[in-house]
Amino acid sequence: MKPQTILALGALSAFLAVGFGAFGAHGLKPILSESQLGTYHTAVDYQLYHALALVVVAAINFQFTNAVALKWVAILFLAGTILFSGSLYLLVFTGTKYLGVVTPVGGLAFLAGWLLLVWAAFKQLAPHDDGN
Repeated sequence: MKPQTILALGALSAFLAVGFGAFGAHGLKPILSESQLGTYHTAVDYQLYHALALVVVAAINFQFTNAVALKWVAILFLAGTILFSGSLYLLVFTGTKYLGVVTPVGGLAFLAGWLLLVWAAFKQLAPHDDGN
């Protein structure tokens, strides 16, 4: 995945999160229960956090174009957003309880992405020792 693609997906996800947040605050407040609104806002929050993280990963990837791990970080953050936030959105709108089983898988994708970013910081983004 190219840094431009990661940046565009991060920006698109942030755009959607802001739109979903506004829709939740203004359009869903009279319709959903307090618990459903809390779940919805959790989905929006995690989507926005990881959209911004994608933008940062893209910015780093522009500097370190050979850092393959950054591409996997982006994939894990995108998968986490779809599985975690997506399942919560669907849970709120459909009431289908079994979707709650998918949510932790998305959370694990987020965690794996963050751990991979830690690894990349020391292994792929560190300056190379030239022996001096």
